Amino acid sequence: MARNNHFGGFGGGANMQQLMRQAQKLQEQMTKAQEELDEREYSAQAGGGMISVTVTGKRELKSLEIKPECVDPDDVEMLQDMILAAVNEALRLAEETRNNEMSKLAPGMGGMF
Repeated sequence: MARNNHFGGFGGGANMQQLMRQAQKLQEQMTKAQEELDEREYSAQAGGGMISVTVTGKRELKSLEIKPECVDPDDVEMLQDMILAAVNEALRLAEETRNNEMSKLAPGMGGMF
């Protein structure tokens, strides 16, 4: 009984090798892109610039600046809210950038990163 060759006949081995090389190249490009994205910094502000934060592509808070005039001992909750808003916006920006950049390398897979 003859077996079906899923690679289209005699050229199957060469096609598979070419496919494997392309996959390896794509993986190398994705690894390099991920490393570059991890090194980037993303900044955001809240409270009209009263709070400024910077996060890395590794989703780590790198800096937090609070202008003294926004510190009101009677309204610590507002300060906390501004800090959360700025940090979350910077993290959102980092994630969005990562997904956009990675989807350029592997369309349809951007949400996986």
